[in-house]
Amino acid sequence: MPMPWLLALAIPIALLIDRWFGEPPAAMHPVVGMGHFLALFGDRLCGMSSKAAFIGGAVAWTIGLLVVAVVGWAIEHTIIAGLEPWLGGWRLGAAALLIGLALKPMLAWRMLRDEVTAVETALARSLDDGRSRLSRLVSRDTRRLSPVEVRETAIETLAENLNDSVVAPLFWFMLAGLPGAAAYRFANTADAMWGYRGRWEWAGKWAARADDLLSWIPARLTGLALIALRPALLGPLLREARRTPSPNGGWPMGAMALRLGRVLGKPGHYTLNPSGAPVVADDIGAAQRLAAGALLGLAVLLALGAAAVRGAFAPGLGLALILGGPR
Repeated sequence: MPMPWLLALAIPIALLIDRWFGEPPAAMHPVVGMGHFLALFGDRLCGMSSKAAFIGGAVAWTIGLLVVAVVGWAIEHTIIAGLEPWLGGWRLGAAALLIGLALKPMLAWRMLRDEVTAVETALARSLDDGRSRLSRLVSRDTRRLSPVEVRETAIETLAENLNDSVVAPLFWFMLAGLPGAAAYRFANTADAMWGYRGRWEWAGKWAARADDLLSWIPARLTGLALIALRPALLGPLLREARRTPSPNGGWPMGAMALRLGRVLGKPGHYTLNPSGAPVVADDIGAAQRLAAGALLGLAVLLALGAAAVRGAFAPGLGLALILGGPR
């Protein structure tokens, strides 16, 4: 099997590891480590003047991004360089497995799916339990949400984080390997911790804008994948995607609202697919199935893309392999 397919194989391996085993322990989780690094700067940055906070936030963000990218490169390089003299057969599979293991913590599909399911389970017990469980997933105040709003928010979280927690890391892995996936995950974590108005307005502005930029293409791919079997929804999706303040969140959330035929929204901020019907209990399961189907299709495309980026489809490669030419 040719070398360019090594990183392509790592994508399905990482997704299978995620499905079977879920998240590694917090003490070993690199994203938790990223969070600890970012937390070191909070009080100091927010106590600075606007200009100093912006510069300080940008510098801290850049240092963190470079560190995780270098670590990702070192892991990938060590695996490939260590096995390259013998790559082929089972050794190529072993290298792909190791890279898949390293990629897995950069994505969190099983945890996202399980947490959204837990919201519906808690809501079946009581409204207060549903609100409390939802508060683990979102930063908005959940204490006054109705049952319909709790479900809407859970489905929106599923759609938006399908991009942020799964598709976007795989997209950047396709382009830049482990350094790309790690860099994106750091940027998204920084946005989740720093990208707010108010106290973080200036300290987190760089992180928020950088995350918007890095998520721009993946968010649109996610939205398009969710409506892949319904091309008539493309026009409506372009309309719905503009309704949210985020330049990216409206794509996966709008696509999900359209595919379900339901209204989704954040009270006082935006409403997606306003002509749809109210969300009902079964819609969370339906949303999970739609998200899983979109992820499967995108995983195949991104794996093929990872191979293509590394020349797997270069002219003459197949003939050279068949004839036993130089590798």
